[in-house]
Amino acid sequence: MGLHFFGLTPEYRAGLFAQLHDIVFHGNGGYSFETVYQLPIWLRKFIHRSIVEHYDKKNKAQENQSGQGSTLQNGHIKAPDYSTKASR
Repeated sequence: MGLHFFGLTPEYRAGLFAQLHDIVFHGNGGYSFETVYQLPIWLRKFIHRSIVEHYDKKNKAQENQSGQGSTLQNGHIKAPDYSTKASR
């Protein structure tokens, strides 16, 4: 015997609520839970995908920025080259 009603299975329900949470939480106060819950599915998916892309780009930029000043290169510590810097 299967389900006798229409609705989301627990796996899809958890995914839906995770998506709703992400939009409300990362929307920086721009969305309420009720508003997001009542959005058309295509629009909710678009907003969620846009937020994910935004934070992915932000994380990559932060990784690139932090990697520029790193003293570690190919597993070896890079010693500072004092001969090229102007003395004060």
